[in-house]
Amino acid sequence: MTAGRLRRLRPFAFLALAGIALYVLLPSLLAVFGSWRSLSHLDWPFAAAVLGCEAASFVCLWQLDRIALRTRAWRPVIAAQLAGNAAGRIFPGGGATATVVSTSMLRQDGVETGGAAAAFATSTLLQLATTFALPILALPAIVGGAPINHSLATAAYLGAVVFVLLLAAGSLLLLTDRPLELVGHAAQWLLNRTVRRNRPLTNLTTQVIDARDFVRTTLGQQWWKALLAAAGNTGFDYLALLAALRAVGANPQPSLVLLAYTAAEVLALVPVTPGGLGFVEAGLVGTLGLAAVPAADALAATLLYRIVAFWLPLPAGGVAYALFRRRYRARQ
Repeated sequence: MTAGRLRRLRPFAFLALAGIALYVLLPSLLAVFGSWRSLSHLDWPFAAAVLGCEAASFVCLWQLDRIALRTRAWRPVIAAQLAGNAAGRIFPGGGATATVVSTSMLRQDGVETGGAAAAFATSTLLQLATTFALPILALPAIVGGAPINHSLATAAYLGAVVFVLLLAAGSLLLLTDRPLELVGHAAQWLLNRTVRRNRPLTNLTTQVIDARDFVRTTLGQQWWKALLAAAGNTGFDYLALLAALRAVGANPQPSLVLLAYTAAEVLALVPVTPGGLGFVEAGLVGTLGLAAVPAADALAATLLYRIVAFWLPLPAGGVAYALFRRRYRARQ
């Protein structure tokens, strides 16, 4: 089979894989969506707090994109991010589709395509860095179990500590090479020992440092503001999950709430289904169960959190795209 034919068949293979994954995960999805009746018994002030925290998380993301794009404008950045996010979760391609849609919209607004692509790549790298740093920074609390009490206030304090650690670790990684060299050597050693390949990895550390330098160059002197925005994006999203748990009346172990959140964030990166659909629901319900959340509360909290974090931004993206097109036509 020729290489060209393989490339043409690749989208169909991804669709087939996504269909199989959704079929396997269908029981978990049905269980989550089947808990919708529980939403009528929510503690509504905390349910509203879920929406507020998730909105703040998106504002931090838009600020991160503005810094990376080096623009003061809010409206085109918001429209491009919402529309790209919706497209990446509906159509095949995921993050690549989202970037294409966002950069094409910004090009119509006068932003050069290469610069927009570099900005979104930088924003994505910072988000991925905070996602993968979370379980490492939270590991002492997770291993220790944080046995003081099971209050959500303690979970919020734990999140605040991890937020500060994220800022400190991010600053260190952006300003110095030595931590990245250690991480790169460790990752390279682990991959060479665990993954079969024709040739062993030899330049992973250089690639990691080059990616860091790309981020620093794109952000310029505003890197610390971008770091704050990236940490805020993650921190408010974590608070949204806490508010969802409180809204359903759950009282889990704090350190394991953080474990559940980090598991959901990593599962959302699984490229098989859009936005980790199915993987996130199954993983979040399972890890919340480990955090001593009753099954019914875990299902209801997961449904509430995913409605606000995953489903509501989809129609918002459609509205943002329609308004952007209308504004663009009026300018023309």
